[in-house]
Amino acid sequence: MARIVLATIGSLGDLHPFIAIGRSLVARGERVVLAVPEDHLEKVRAAGLEGASILPSFASICTRLGLVDAEAAAKVVADRNFVIDEILMPSLRASTAALDAVADGADALAGSTFAFSAAIVAEKRRLPLATIILQPMTLFSAWQPPVAPQFELMRDHPQTRLGHAWNSALLLLARTVLRRRYAKRIDAVRAEHGLGPGREAPMLDHGPATAAILCCWSSSLGMLPSDVPSTASLTGFPFFDSETGADEVRTPELEAFLDECRRADAAPLIFTLGSFAVVSAGRFYEDAAAVSRSLGKRALLLTGRPGLPRRDGDCLSMHYAPHSTVFPEASVVIHPAGIALTIKRQRFGDAHTASVIAHVLSNPSMAQAAQAAADVVAGEDGAATAADQIARLCS
Repeated sequence: MARIVLATIGSLGDLHPFIAIGRSLVARGERVVLAVPEDHLEKVRAAGLEGASILPSFASICTRLGLVDAEAAAKVVADRNFVIDEILMPSLRASTAALDAVADGADALAGSTFAFSAAIVAEKRRLPLATIILQPMTLFSAWQPPVAPQFELMRDHPQTRLGHAWNSALLLLARTVLRRRYAKRIDAVRAEHGLGPGREAPMLDHGPATAAILCCWSSSLGMLPSDVPSTASLTGFPFFDSETGADEVRTPELEAFLDECRRADAAPLIFTLGSFAVVSAGRFYEDAAAVSRSLGKRALLLTGRPGLPRRDGDCLSMHYAPHSTVFPEASVVIHPAGIALTIKRQRFGDAHTASVIAHVLSNPSMAQAAQAAADVVAGEDGAATAADQIARLCS
């Protein structure tokens, strides 16, 4: 039995794939410790895994910053440097020490892109490290560069070597900027653990302990570009879906609402902002209800707000429902996709949002493409594939 430490930070979108991988490793007979922020410990343990805290809770971080949770969430969305400057770097020394203690006696370590402490601890303890990447854009490929405002100078899917060289030069510049901005603080923590200065740029590069790069998304989103490291592989997405960590069932109110939708042959719209953006939702859900009514559609609003399910005409609002149990019932799922939906709503207003949803509802090719992607995803087991590759590092 190998002892494997999985380290991740972030929202539930970061946590759930690690729980899925951890459970798959346990099913293979491995001993797993999931190192997470303090406020995720309860869910980790409810999912049947051993947990350890390596980062303060979001509430504690907000208190240190003098912000309420909605203000902090808004800053994360608006300022691309906020997470590193105000959350990760101030916590790096303590989180590295905590992870180092957890990794005592481990055979392998796996960490997320933003778990900077994982690379330090793996190198110090000479452990094989699996880097788990959940978003294709964080491959930072010159052939398939990120599509985001801060990368707008890059050529999108260049067709020539000149375009590839241009993107490579911009990525080199980004590496230089990141090293200049964060190297001193990272190297200070490395020195405390007996390591010399690092040569890698945070987020963009992989350290010497990295033995595998697990790209945890579906092949339906495309295959890996040719310039990824040779240790990179595509696993499929590791699915886990529970609010508490334990197995869940749909509430009576939700069952009644969905049964009504089925009888009327009127699949609902489902609106969700996930677990993080929902903290600064503003009037998103009120506007979502208004859009649904303007389209004559039923709607399920997963608001993240405490309280009992509330019915208002053809709209049901509730704190949470496992996505895997309700998304198959939807006509369209409206979700943040990197908070883009919220930003566009604020920019263009409800009429634009309604027209976009109406277009999706009336376009059969979109439904066909979605079904084709679903067929691909159904044939993948990202948790099992990732677990297999991590377990191999221990042999």
